[in-house]
Amino acid sequence: MKLCFLVEEQYRHDGMPVEVIRRLTSWGHQVDVVRPGGSLLDMTQAVRSGAHDAWVLKTVSGGPGLTLLEAAAAAGTRTVNDARSIRGVRDKALAAAIGRSRGLPLPPTYAAARPELLAEIPPSEYPLVVKPADGSSGRAVHLVPSPDHLAALLPELAGEGLLIAQPYVPNPGTDVKVYSVGGDLYATERRSPLHPDHAVRERRVPLSAEVAAIAAQVGVVYGLDLYGVDVVLGPDGPVVVDVNDFPSFRQVPDGVARVARAVLELAARPGPAGGPGLAPPADLPDAQDRTPLSLPLPPHPEQVPVTAGKNG
Repeated sequence: MKLCFLVEEQYRHDGMPVEVIRRLTSWGHQVDVVRPGGSLLDMTQAVRSGAHDAWVLKTVSGGPGLTLLEAAAAAGTRTVNDARSIRGVRDKALAAAIGRSRGLPLPPTYAAARPELLAEIPPSEYPLVVKPADGSSGRAVHLVPSPDHLAALLPELAGEGLLIAQPYVPNPGTDVKVYSVGGDLYATERRSPLHPDHAVRERRVPLSAEVAAIAAQVGVVYGLDLYGVDVVLGPDGPVVVDVNDFPSFRQVPDGVARVARAVLELAARPGPAGGPGLAPPADLPDAQDRTPLSLPLPPHPEQVPVTAGKNG
């Protein structure tokens, strides 16, 4: 296969996707790497149909990578994940609207194009979590305990573009991060970005049936295959607080090989990919029900030695 990876500068040395690219190359596949934030892009040549079997995106939200991926999809190139689905989760305001309308447990969400408009949120909704709608990697996430604190924060929020605000969900200071790869789910516990002083080592944890069902439904609702879900365990049950289209897959056993195999499977899947809101959940197949592919694939990760290196 011939694949194109769009990799932002900040990820150029990360194990995810660097080690995945190396693994695919070692399996005999050709991988071209484009750095959309640091290259002059000839758009007509970059996206010509048939140049690659599939494109894969590992970039920051709000950067030019998604635009290039969408252009490739419009030219008929397969993308991993589906470009429309990525747009549906990278815009956090849009993701909240889609998720709540489809029954996912997301907090009520306000959106404001200017930070001073957040002052209209009723005091009863505080404390609030405020963050950019196109934020990633925990950038500019704030826990705002009161309207007075919001007023003091307004200069820092200026220039962040569209903002979202959600009532804070009380939690023990940790998030559960669930990764979906190859139809399997893996859970880790890690420190919440809202509680930087909380000492917790990131580690694999058992995945409860309730959280697993929510994480699987996230993939169906947004039309994602490779993704991560941030869940907080609040007093009324699990709440989804973020969805990532191509996360680090840290703590996933044999993560490099699993992600590489999943990329090949998705790149070879026939027919158009799904997108957010295109069909009700019951009409979309579960990962376990997908038709097996005829493409010869490398051995399962348990049979492939994993190259040592940083994994995301």
